[in-house]
Amino acid sequence: MFAGSKPVVVVGSINTDLVAQADRLPLKGETITGNSFHTFQGGKGANQAVAAAKLGANAIMVGKVGSDSFGAESISQLTASGVDCTHIVVEPGDSGIAVITVGAGGQNTIVVIPGANAAVTPAFIEANRDVIRTAGIVLAQLEIPMESVLRLAQICRQEDVPLMLDPAPARELPAELLSLCSWITPNETEAQFYARGTADDAPSKNSSTVAAALLKTGTHGVVLKLGEHGAYIEQTGGSALQIPSFKVAAIDSTAAGDTFNGAFAAALSAGRDVEWSGRFASAAAAISVTRMGAQASMPKADEVMLLLSGHSDVKL
Repeated sequence: MFAGSKPVVVVGSINTDLVAQADRLPLKGETITGNSFHTFQGGKGANQAVAAAKLGANAIMVGKVGSDSFGAESISQLTASGVDCTHIVVEPGDSGIAVITVGAGGQNTIVVIPGANAAVTPAFIEANRDVIRTAGIVLAQLEIPMESVLRLAQICRQEDVPLMLDPAPARELPAELLSLCSWITPNETEAQFYARGTADDAPSKNSSTVAAALLKTGTHGVVLKLGEHGAYIEQTGGSALQIPSFKVAAIDSTAAGDTFNGAFAAALSAGRDVEWSGRFASAAAAISVTRMGAQASMPKADEVMLLLSGHSDVKL
């Protein structure tokens, strides 16, 4: 449904998640027997590229993987999902890895090794200026070096290409970076970090206050991803939008936020207005939480449109 639209270019991380599940987490120095082990393709950048591609957008991934088997598998899976991988470079050494231990109650420990993601340098970003210039929108996250994200933002401004920043994992951001973003899309936890001191309650209860604080940083638009409370969207000089959630039987919220970003970007790049794009993204995220996994849970466009068709308030 997005054929002919300008590309969604994603610049960011490509990881492999190694997940071991046990009845409980081991104590310091302890070895225990686990119940299961799974390998998943991940990384916020790769996840968002897959979300856009599965919805029919021309999604281009810009990033690096290692020269190990994990890197080869990542490229294979991205390609199978419809992502253009011609701008992924194989860096000698290790790919990005997340080692995750999960206890029966859902508690977990995570060790992330950036691997090749750390080699996504400002010079590498500059070398991909030509593909960035072609984008309808560029997506970025914070799982590559901060100086590279900042250089990306500068290039997007120079080339007049909108940049959507998913500010995760939450960390202090250069003021210049925020001023160069067309969109910033934190979830509730991240929004509380970036707008700390502006509201006593959760962002879902003080969305306008939190969004106003973020807009003061210079970013053009704010999307607060509020989980079961939907999303709140506000732009500088524009009206605020409360995007309702879709009631579904959720079983796994992994990468729901990445699904939202990929879908929102795909719709905006195709010329859809902000409200429609928000509803479309909310529906895509809702479908994703009804399935296990990250990239495997992401829906196709016809599934999203079917869900939207059951709501008379959505103009298809």
